[in-house]
Amino acid sequence: MSSLEQKINDGLTVVTAELTPPKGTDLSDIFAKAAALKGCVDAINLTESARALMAIAPTAVARLLRDRGVETIVQMTSRDRNRIAIQADLLGAAVLGIRNFVFMGGDPPTVGDHPEAKPVFDLTASQMLAAARDLTLGRDMSGKALKGVPQFVVGATVNPGAKDQAAEIANTWRKLEAGARFLQTQAIYDARSLQRFIAAVKPGNTAILAGIIPLKSVKMAMWLNEKVPGIEVPEALIQEMQSASGAEAEMEKGIEIAARLVREVTQICHGVHVMAIGAEAHIPAILDQSGLRRAGAAARPTLP
Repeated sequence: MSSLEQKINDGLTVVTAELTPPKGTDLSDIFAKAAALKGCVDAINLTESARALMAIAPTAVARLLRDRGVETIVQMTSRDRNRIAIQADLLGAAVLGIRNFVFMGGDPPTVGDHPEAKPVFDLTASQMLAAARDLTLGRDMSGKALKGVPQFVVGATVNPGAKDQAAEIANTWRKLEAGARFLQTQAIYDARSLQRFIAAVKPGNTAILAGIIPLKSVKMAMWLNEKVPGIEVPEALIQEMQSASGAEAEMEKGIEIAARLVREVTQICHGVHVMAIGAEAHIPAILDQSGLRRAGAAARPTLP
């Protein structure tokens, strides 16, 4: 049983972070970042060609980090694979000792650096979850028996700030029914919106990990509001960022706000997923200021 799975089962607060594998084979930077986070997070998401920008396969990086004592969660998208490849890659990862996955559709190729690439999107995230569950039950999606059965800890992403709440809640239910053990959310800047979403979804024993994107600047806050669906940085937080003078002060204020958000959301959900987007060096400070410090320190609260 993985550490992540154990903490979910034991009802402990879970902290995950996110790193982006490089475009190339030099892994020195991601190894250094992972080593710095090893003591304060339970697992590290490895993105799969995030924003449709081609990068090294996260499963390979996950295996090398596993050898360095770092637990990972591999992001797997349906953008680039059909159901045959998805199942084959899951089995291949299993024999390499990689068990934790988070499934999503992925950004379309048109927004990335290979816009001429043909998208696949054969399966939805909930169908990918169901496929992984079937593999652990000893059969593939066609019902054929496996020779050797893998074990996985699988999750997906959700967007509590989606404009169409009814559709998002229904999609989340499909993911829960398909066997998601954890759900990582889009960035949260108002704990009340997360609380309303959780109350509507009623996720039971599935761990909800609130997304935290630390604000680096006022400009970043405004960009998130304008460009990223489902994210709303409240005007009060923007004004708070504006009260800081200079880039360093804005970053410090962003760390302070992120720490406060961590304290707030961990009162109503199972943990946090910190997406620092190039500011990973600040994650330990955020967790320290929040009082959480190390993952697994607090008991899971009762959900509404």
